[in-house]
Amino acid sequence: MAKTPVWQRSEGQNKNGGLNAKGRAAYNRANGANLKAPQPEGGARKDSFCARFEGMKKKLTSKEVANDPNSRINKALRKWKCN
Repeated sequence: MAKTPVWQRSEGQNKNGGLNAKGRAAYNRANGANLKAPQPEGGARKDSFCARFEGMKKKLTSKEVANDPNSRINKALRKWKCN
């Protein structure tokens, strides 16, 4: 049985939300992507991320997940300082 990818396991995820450097590197290698670290200090990437994730939170999550401070989406929004 194959192991799940690093970015889907806890060793590739940041406990405060999002992926850590190891998770981003593994995802980039596997998918030919170019994920970058969060940009909480501001800029176009932050604006775009916050707009996308706020919309996802409203449309794609249940009320329990949206209100849970420990959900992955809320952790990511906090890490990017969207709230």
